[in-house]
Amino acid sequence: MDSLGLIEIAAKAADDLKAKNIKLIQIEKVSSIADWIMVCEGLSNVQVRSIIKAIEDNVCDEANLLPLRKEGINEGKWALLDYGEIIINVFQPKERSFYELESFWSNGITYNYSNELDLK
Repeated sequence: MDSLGLIEIAAKAADDLKAKNIKLIQIEKVSSIADWIMVCEGLSNVQVRSIIKAIEDNVCDEANLLPLRKEGINEGKWALLDYGEIIINVFQPKERSFYELESFWSNGITYNYSNELDLK
């Protein structure tokens, strides 16, 4: 499965658990670290952990892929899943505002996720 398919699986899983303000940033033309970065937020530690678990489960089920690295899941303030081609960040609002990843990756192409999003 290509990186576009993976990021769509991740975004849908986050959306299904009511993640807020889901942004997909295409960075393949401006960086070699990944093709896509997803940034979204959960409103509590429990919701952040639930979103991360849903993404991990869905990517595993649909693409038979496990993350290369996981960070911050126990704390639930900012959790990260690194799949190589895609990097998933789930923040609580305060942490998202502090780190401003969307600003850092502003040279990429940013999409606001919705179920009708067509990235092709």
